[in-house]
Amino acid sequence: MKTWHYALIVFLGGCCYGVLSTFVKLAYSAGYSVTEVTGGQYLFGTLLIWVLVLFTKKKTLTLNQAFKLLLSGIPFGLTGVFYYQSLQTLNASLAIIFLFQFVWIGTLFEWIFYKKRPTKWKVISIALLLIGSVLAAGIVSEGGIVLSWQGTIWALFSALTFATFIFLSSLVGKDTPPVLKSALLSTGGLIVVSLLFPPMFLFDLPVLTGVAPYGLFLGLFGAVLPPLLFSIGMPYIGPGLGTILTASELPVAVSMSSLVLAEYMGLSQWIGVVFILGGIAAGNKRGSKGKINPIQVQKSSTL
Repeated sequence: MKTWHYALIVFLGGCCYGVLSTFVKLAYSAGYSVTEVTGGQYLFGTLLIWVLVLFTKKKTLTLNQAFKLLLSGIPFGLTGVFYYQSLQTLNASLAIIFLFQFVWIGTLFEWIFYKKRPTKWKVISIALLLIGSVLAAGIVSEGGIVLSWQGTIWALFSALTFATFIFLSSLVGKDTPPVLKSALLSTGGLIVVSLLFPPMFLFDLPVLTGVAPYGLFLGLFGAVLPPLLFSIGMPYIGPGLGTILTASELPVAVSMSSLVLAEYMGLSQWIGVVFILGGIAAGNKRGSKGKINPIQVQKSSTL
């Protein structure tokens, strides 16, 4: 596979995250709580991915390898917890702006740990993405901004944990089959979500059966496909470009809100979507041609 193939895979992983917010809102409007929606997403998603593991080629992992992957799933679970917590006191459009800071945090991680200084095109890309995120989230069209320091802290934590998850996806378990790696990452996320949000809804049959359709959908697009696609693509493109490509989340999110929830999208928001797509293209300008350099991949494969 060529580098751009792996970039496309990670891009699609970001698109999967963009689907979530619309269906989370639908679940909330149906009367389900944050605990039930978050717990259902990780529970059903983890069950789905382990079913897939049963139909894939088996590979034995050492306890150390499995433990590292489970630990790497912790920031995956924390991202959902922190982001949904921020939505309790922050406007959704403002919360996603803070979450979007994962774009430059991922590049910073790459600079610190890989000693890979961001290129001119990557800096331009990040600038376009941040400008586009402000426009696409509707901050400009909505006018005034009401900040909550609690919500701001939670949202910034979600940006940090999301960038950490993307970074670890590119670093840990490179030799592990993607489906098995995704299953262990999702299991790590489920464990931490269950500790913070005890799944008491499991003992309430009407609630369990009611939240199940939302949990299955959110689990597929939030706990199965993203870690699976990241497991395939991230080791080959690195966390810097990876975080830029996952910015595809926001254009999909605002488009889904417009199409499914019939939410109004002004001209400035569509311009923001164009900025984000332009930022993704700029970030992928270098290194998108040719085949993977196996020496480079091996060099960064340490865990």
